Amino acid sequence: MARPRFHLAFPVRDLAEARAFYGGVLGCPEGRSADDWVDFDFHGHQIVAHLAPEEAAPAPTNAVDGEDVPVRHFGLILEPASWRALAERLAGAGVRFIIQPQTRFAGEPGEQSTLFVLDPSGNALEFKAFADEAMIFAR
Repeated sequence: MARPRFHLAFPVRDLAEARAFYGGVLGCPEGRSADDWVDFDFHGHQIVAHLAPEEAAPAPTNAVDGEDVPVRHFGLILEPASWRALAERLAGAGVRFIIQPQTRFAGEPGEQSTLFVLDPSGNALEFKAFADEAMIFAR
């Protein structure tokens, strides 16, 4: 059986900004759209940017391994080489990291490469990679 795909709808303040970030910077192909929403292929998952400027606001944070991690965020677990390439692409595009590319939980169960960015509407995205996929749900 194929792995299920997730669907996520989230608020943005401006659809042109969302198209430039998700389509241009992240390279997500655009799917269907209307005047107040646009969907993107997020590595096989459907994410939908809905125009709702009043809902687009920075998320509160929690401390995780010495960093202030946005409570509300979404993202992807990538292969290590793809994660490094994305980190370089984001840096090259001038995207500001709210948490710099780094290794979290070094030497512990769940060791991972991680980085956080904000889209133009303040939605937090985390991209991570595990050298050992068995560590994704390690306790």
